[in-house]
Amino acid sequence: MSRKGSKARAEKKGSKAGADVSLRELLRVPGGKAVDLASYDAREIPAGPGDKEAGRAAMTELADPLADLQERLWAASTAGDRRRILLVLQGMDTSGKGGTVKHVIGLFNPSGCRIHAFKAPTPKELEHPFLWRVKKALPQAGELGIFDRSHYEDVLIARVRELVPTAEIERRYDEINRFEKALADDGVTVVKCFLHISYEEQRDRLLKRLDRPDKHWKFNVSDIDERALWPAYQRAYEIALERCSTRHAPWYLVPADRKWYRNWAVSRLLLEHLSELDPRYPKADFDVAEARRRLLEE
Repeated sequence: MSRKGSKARAEKKGSKAGADVSLRELLRVPGGKAVDLASYDAREIPAGPGDKEAGRAAMTELADPLADLQERLWAASTAGDRRRILLVLQGMDTSGKGGTVKHVIGLFNPSGCRIHAFKAPTPKELEHPFLWRVKKALPQAGELGIFDRSHYEDVLIARVRELVPTAEIERRYDEINRFEKALADDGVTVVKCFLHISYEEQRDRLLKRLDRPDKHWKFNVSDIDERALWPAYQRAYEIALERCSTRHAPWYLVPADRKWYRNWAVSRLLLEHLSELDPRYPKADFDVAEARRRLLEE
């Protein structure tokens, strides 16, 4: 499966700027079909702003509607609306998971966000089923949850590094699908973004970290070793995208070589999902006129 012709489809829908284009449809990975990541151009611009300057302007335009929808989602939760958003960010090292959190989630009110960066499991976490620590980090009603890496690490690095038996890995795909279906049934809108970068772009980003002393803290020598496993990681991602892109929790493949486009695309995906939820401010549970009268009589 590839996105061949997606640019033409976007133009046919009538707007390179993205106003009339459903990015969800353009970037969605159809589940159950073989995925070939090599067929995707990580520098592609399927729809939306055509260059960096336009991308920054488009991000500015998204800020107010995103903030408004977030506030409405939070307000609705005070009246018993249990809906919330879970943004899952996955990708190879340097694909921009942290950068996406900084630039995209920075558009929201942080008090309504719940961010969790998953690292290697601790000894205590390893005593429990792999989804145990994930369930503890889920967003509450009205919140925007963000996972920097996620439960997919347990079918990605676990597969590449052979950390658990193959039979266990195979069972986990179905377990993940059941888990995400349960989340959807409980009012969680799951937005899963695979940040797709090229092998060459990753090398360039790692070199830039070495060039800047203020970025050395982000560099790990093991990153070089991990690059040797690039084909295995690509295959692990292909399997996860194929088996776990479902109707209730689809995967979106976001071209991420261009950082500005990555940020715009994830922001646009969030806007589309929040707009579909269309949260509403709850009606007052008190007499508005009477409250006004009392204040004016003070």
